[in-house]
Amino acid sequence: MKHHVITIRSIGQSVGSAGRCINSGKRFGLDIKMFDAITPSDNPVDMALDLGINVQGFREIYSRYDNCVAAFMSHFTLWSMCLEQKEEFTIFEHDAYIVNEIPEDIPYKEVISLGKPSYGKWNNPKTFGVNPLTSKRYFPGAHAYRIRPRGAEKLIEQAKIYAKPTDVYLHTDTFPLLQEYYPWPVEAKDTFTTIQKTEGCLAKHNYNDAYKII
Repeated sequence: MKHHVITIRSIGQSVGSAGRCINSGKRFGLDIKMFDAITPSDNPVDMALDLGINVQGFREIYSRYDNCVAAFMSHFTLWSMCLEQKEEFTIFEHDAYIVNEIPEDIPYKEVISLGKPSYGKWNNPKTFGVNPLTSKRYFPGAHAYRIRPRGAEKLIEQAKIYAKPTDVYLHTDTFPLLQEYYPWPVEAKDTFTTIQKTEGCLAKHNYNDAYKII
């Protein structure tokens, strides 16, 4: 089992938030390592096209195009590592904060969300432990999830047909075996975004006048 937090090394706020994520994990016995994020300076669109990924789904009003593709490619790179290394991964975004124990052995199938919804309305799962994805029909933020190699393989292959911002890409219409762990052991403690425009921040639960768009 490996645990990674996606970190933009060139942005101090990202490094600080990722450090907070790592420290929150230590309280529950998790050894989380920083993973260097793909950024717009890495030419993520060309990177995606070279891998045969369809990038048309990233053109939307809520996010900045290159930034959104870069974020997806950070996740995609970790999916590829998970598949190549044949090892289960827990993937965190830099604003993730662990508030409760995450069991080492979770009896899920392929991909399971661990994060409390970070924006919009949601539904509470009906039972403790592993549930079908219930809070939304897509991941309620991609700030915390666990993935097996067979799940990573499916996410990688589907991206060649179409891809979207990571959370809405992980949708039950496309991946019906998506699951969710409840009570949510991870929350998003976000005070800034490197991806969204203002339109994409308005539904965030932590959005306020001090929220930064970097």
